[in-house]
Amino acid sequence: MTTPRIANSYSLAPETIKAMMGVEATLVASGLDHTLLELVKLRASQINGCAFCIHMHATDLRKHGESEMRLYMLDAWRESSLYSERERAALGWTEALTRLAETGAPDEDFARVHAVFTESEVVRLTLAIGAINVWNRLQVGLRAAHPVDPGHAG
Repeated sequence: MTTPRIANSYSLAPETIKAMMGVEATLVASGLDHTLLELVKLRASQINGCAFCIHMHATDLRKHGESEMRLYMLDAWRESSLYSERERAALGWTEALTRLAETGAPDEDFARVHAVFTESEVVRLTLAIGAINVWNRLQVGLRAAHPVDPGHAG
């Protein structure tokens, strides 16, 4: 378990947090599927080890009717048949951009996403991936603690 480095970071940069929330609101309103966006956020958060965001996005997906099995299998989406072609392309792009220093955003991953999304959707998806990576860095860097469900405290 980690101890937060800064207790309430949101109150210390309210104008920037408000701007980030504005980005999130425009992405939600962009027409990209809610489940797809949440899967992307959850996958990036898994890669970045962000417990706060994993908890948030898994909880949101469950509230919106996502199956437990799709949540469990997300880390192995390449080997699973549970994800649509669009989801698979988005998850590949998410991994490529989240691991940008390692991958360099390969043409192959871009071609897959470009084949099933419009150019406008590709831009919005790319911005969504960038945004969750910013949130992950804020939460992991400042050691934000995720909520603990009653009865599950260690």
